[in-house]
Parts: sequence; C-alpha cells; structure tokens
Amino acid sequence: MPGLDLRLQGLHEERVLIGPESVHLDVTNGCNTNCVTCWDHSPHLDKPRSAAWKRNRVEVGALIELLDDIRSLGGLKAVILSGMGEPFTHPDIYQMIAAVKARGLHLTIITNLIAADPGRILELGVDQLLIGVQGASKASYQAFHPSFRTDEWERLLARLERFAEAGRRYKQVQVICRHNAHELVEMVELAHRYRAHSLNFKLASLKDGTEAVRITDAQRALLAWLVPRAAERAGELGVDTNLEVFAAQLSAGGARTADIARVGCYVGHYYSRVLVDGTVLYCCNVEVRVGKLGRFSELWNGPEWNALRARLRRGDYFSGCQQCGKLNQNVKLAARFARAYGDERRLEVTGCR
Repeated sequence: MPGLDLRLQGLHEERVLIGPESVHLDVTNGCNTNCVTCWDHSPHLDKPRSAAWKRNRVEVGALIELLDDIRSLGGLKAVILSGMGEPFTHPDIYQMIAAVKARGLHLTIITNLIAADPGRILELGVDQLLIGVQGASKASYQAFHPSFRTDEWERLLARLERFAEAGRRYKQVQVICRHNAHELVEMVELAHRYRAHSLNFKLASLKDGTEAVRITDAQRALLAWLVPRAAERAGELGVDTNLEVFAAQLSAGGARTADIARVGCYVGHYYSRVLVDGTVLYCCNVEVRVGKLGRFSELWNGPEWNALRARLRRGDYFSGCQQCGKLNQNVKLAARFARAYGDERRLEVTGCR
C-alpha cells in the first residue's frame, strides 16, 4: 500500500510525507454506563467528571468539516468514532456514520452496544465494531458495569447473535481487571460462539481511583497460568487473539501495561485522536496533546507535532506511555519497520537503544 510505504519512509527519514492513515474522532462525552476501569465515568474516580462535561458532544457539521480537512492531507483510509462516553448515545450518530461511509472510508465504532440499533448498523454498512464485552458471564459483566442491573447482558448477547447471523464478524474487546480476570478461557469461548472476527485482551490501565479494581498478585499469577490455556483453546476453536501481547502486558509488572521502551512508538505518523472539545492528541494518551483545532491540516506537520515526534524518537516517553493504549498497533508497526529498514534502524528511530 503506497500510503503505508510513505509513512514507513517518513519515519525512516524523520519527516512527514503524508497525512494520517486513521483518525479517532470523539463525538460525545456522555455515556450510558459507568465501567469500573473508566477514567471518565467510573464510580471509583477520586474526582468525578461534572454533569456539564458529560453533556458535551460534537455537531454533525463540525465532524464533516474536520473529516474533509484531514482528507486534504492525503492518505486517510479509516475513521474511528467513539468518545469519552458511548457514541451510540449521540442523537445524530447515524448521520455521522453515513457521512463517513459516503467518503469511502473504513469505519470502526468503539461501543458497549447497548444503545445501538443493530438494524441501522447493518443497513449503513459499518465496517467494524470494537465491542467492549468485559466479561463472560452476567455476574462479571454487571460487576464491570455497576449501573447495568436489568437485562443488558441478555440484550448484548442478542445483538451479538444478530450480527453473527448477518455474517458481520465484529471484534470483541475484553478489558481485564479484578472482576473478570478468572474468565479468560470463557471469553475465548464467547468470541467463538458469536463468531467474532478477533478477540482483543487488554490489561486495564488504571489511575485516579480506578486502581481499586487492579488485579491482585494472586490473580496475576492465575493469569500467567490461564493465558496459555486460553491460547490453546483459541487455537482449538480458531479464534484470533492478541494473547501474546496481553502476556507482555502482564509481564510489565505493577501499574505498567506496556514495556514501550522495548517496542517503540510509531503512531505519530499513522494516527491521531480529536476530543469533543477540539483538543488534538498525538495518540490516544490524553497527556500527549498537540494543540487545539484551528485546522488539523496545519497542525499535522507543524512545529508542535514534529517536536513530539522528535521527543519520542529519542525515547523520551511520557509517564502514560507505560500504559500505552496503542500497544497492539505499535507492536505490528515495529515489525513492519524492521522488515523494511532493519532492526538496527528501528532501534535508532524509536530511542530503544
């Protein structure tokens, strides 16, 4: 793919040659639940978000203008719609989906699925859903989502069945914390039952009070035993997982979920996230801010963005990088770069030496 080659070449030459391959656009701060690991809605937060903050959302016209500006840079292939909350709570989400698809872009939506209309999703041709399941039983699901106390688990399973029957093999995501760490094998079986395209495990990144649901030392030891068993079961059932990456997260130890200094950061040439308030992020880490929207196209190769790229090339990481939310992507990009330019050069351009 020419765009991918240009990004690898730009990383090698330490300059920007093309726009981002994918952009992650937040459309709402509001949510329909309160996941215990969430930095914005968890009941464990030391300082809960205000009601005014939760009401913030993006207008359709602003989203379309931003999309077209990013496309002007060349190379945009994919859009992720999500938010600090649940995107399907936005009253205009289906207009936004239509706008993305009208531009021929691959669309992924990150969702808990409860507020979604499966029929509209199928009708509009959403390419991918990252469905936050966060359990393999009603008990663990409700423990992860304390506000869900009626038939949400059954509704989730019904939607998964609807998509499976329609041949849409959407991805399942399992964020692992104290409440669900014992269900790794069952999570693989759940993904198989509903014919998921793949199953991504992620050790919960925790801060600001959400540390209350960090896995215990005993659970970490149990997970070390469960991971190979889950991998074996996935092999038997033909379920694609990232258990190798998840095992690396576990081995990082303590609060860390990523040994980023060994992997390196590549996403500054591939990706960006824009929050509801117009804050442009270098990656998904809210600490790593490029600036505020005027025009995205002016920021992308501007001094602030390039200074961040240079900093991360030196291996001068942010504290939040030890809980990298783009670890899967960085692992894949590291391998691609090494194949193209050699591992020695990979180490040089990511400060991993």
